[in-house]
Amino acid sequence: MEKRVIVIGAGIGGLAAAASLAAKGLDVTVLERAPSIGGKMRSVCVGGVPVEAGPTVFTMRWVFDELFAEAGTSLEAEIGLQPASLLARHAWNERERLDLFADIDASADAIGTFAGAREADGYRRFCARASEVYRTLEGPFIRADRPSPVDLAQRVGLSGIGSLWRIQPFATLWSALGEYFRDPRLCQLFGRYATYCGASPFEAPATLMLVAHVEQAGVWTVEGGLSRLAGAVADLVERQGGTIRTDSPVARIVVEDGRVAGVELADGERIAADAVIANVDVAALGAGLLGSGASAAGDRVPARERSLSAATFCLTARATDFDLAHHSVFFSADYRAEFDAILRGRRLPPDPTVYVCAQDRDGDGGSAPDGPERLLLLVNAPADGGERPLASREIAACETNILRKLSACGLTLEPTRPATITTPEDFARLFPGTGGALYGRASHGWTATFKRPGARTRVPGLYLAGGSVHPGPGVPMAAQSGRLAAAALRADLDSTARSRRVAMSGGTSMR
Repeated sequence: MEKRVIVIGAGIGGLAAAASLAAKGLDVTVLERAPSIGGKMRSVCVGGVPVEAGPTVFTMRWVFDELFAEAGTSLEAEIGLQPASLLARHAWNERERLDLFADIDASADAIGTFAGAREADGYRRFCARASEVYRTLEGPFIRADRPSPVDLAQRVGLSGIGSLWRIQPFATLWSALGEYFRDPRLCQLFGRYATYCGASPFEAPATLMLVAHVEQAGVWTVEGGLSRLAGAVADLVERQGGTIRTDSPVARIVVEDGRVAGVELADGERIAADAVIANVDVAALGAGLLGSGASAAGDRVPARERSLSAATFCLTARATDFDLAHHSVFFSADYRAEFDAILRGRRLPPDPTVYVCAQDRDGDGGSAPDGPERLLLLVNAPADGGERPLASREIAACETNILRKLSACGLTLEPTRPATITTPEDFARLFPGTGGALYGRASHGWTATFKRPGARTRVPGLYLAGGSVHPGPGVPMAAQSGRLAAAALRADLDSTARSRRVAMSGGTSMR
C-alpha cells in the first residue's frame, strides 16, 4: 500500500523534502498556511512591481543539482542562472570601497590596493583555512544526520582529527579573523559572514569562516529571484504527483498510540498520514502551537538565544552617485557597538550596517538600468517582535538612519513609491513561535550547532526540516535539511516494511 506523507510548510526545506519523496513514488501532500509557497523566499508587491523580500544569495548549488537530478531533470533546465564574478561591493564612507570577486587572485589584488600587501597575504591564508573548514565539515556534518561532538569526531576518523582541531571550533569568528587581518575593516567585512546565520561575529564560532569558501565556490543570480527557485521546486513536487495546498493552516499534528497519525487543519479537516515532516520553526513545536502531542519534538528557545531578526525595506528608486553591484554592503562605523545595541540593548542600532540588493543589476557589476530599479534594503534587528513591536517612530528613525548611512557612503536614493516595510513583528506573525528570529537558535558558542535538532524526533513518524534544524539556516542548508528528513523517513518506512508478520512457535504472532 502506498505510504502517505504530509509536509507542513512550503518553505524551501518542506518543498525539497516533498520533491525528494515524490521522486521515490510516495504520496505527498504539502500544506501551507500562507496564500503562496516559498516561506522566507518571498517577494512583495511595490506599486505593482514584485520585489524580492527574502534571501537573495544563491550558493552551494550542488544541493539543488542533486535534488533536481533525483527528479530526472537539471537545475539549468528549470531556471535561469548566471554566475557572479563580482561577489559584493563594500563601502565604509565615500572614499573607502572594496570589491570582492569569485576569483581569489582578483580579490587579493583589490585587498592589496585597499589595505596593503600584508592584508592581501592574510586574505590568501584566510581563504585556504576557509576551504579546509568546509572540506572538513561537508561530508560528516552538512551531508549527514545531526552528529554529537563525539559522533563528528568518529566520522572524521583518526586521520581527520587534526583537521577538525584546526578549524578552531572553540574560538569566535572575530578572534580567528585577527590571525589573518590587522585592518579592522577587513575583520568587519569577513565577520559579517556570521550574520548569514543570524549570529554576532563576536559570539559565533570560527567555523563560520567556511562561508568565504562557499562564496568562492560560486554565487549565482537567479532569473526571477530566489522566490522563482522555490517555485521551480514546487513545480517538481507537482509534476511527480505531489499535491501542494496553500491557505491550509495546520492546527495540530495528530498523535495516536504514541505515533503520528496525521494532521488536523484549522477548519477541522483531518488528513491521515503514515508520517509527517514539519517544516516549521522548532520553537513553534516546542511551544505547542501544533498540538501537545508534537511538542516533545520541538525546542524551547529562550528569547536571549534567538538568532537575529531584520527590518527590510522593499522599494523602487532611482539610485545615483554610487555604482551599486547586485550585492552591496554599507558598514557601520563601530561593529561591536552595532551588535551590542541589537543583542544587549534590544533595539535597532542608530548606525546600522545596511545590505542592499539591486535586483535589476547582474552579478558582474553591470551598468544601472534606465529609470527606477528594484531594491531590497536590510538591517539586522533584535528578535523580539512577539514581545515588543517597534513603534512607528522607531521604524521612521530606522529608515532615516539607513538613508543617512547610504548618503555618507555616496549613494543617493530617490524612491518612486513608498517602501514596503517588514519588521520583526511582521516576521513573528509570518513565522509563528519565532519572535521574529529568522534563523532559529543563534549560532553563538561552539555548542550551539549541536543544539539544533536533527530530522528524527522523539515522536515516531514525525520528522523535522527547515532552517532551525540541522544542518542550519540559509537557502541551501534548509533545502539540505529537507533532503535529510526525506532520507530518514524513507529509511524508517523501509525498515518497517521489511518487518513482516511471521508465525511464531506456540501460535503467537508478531503484530
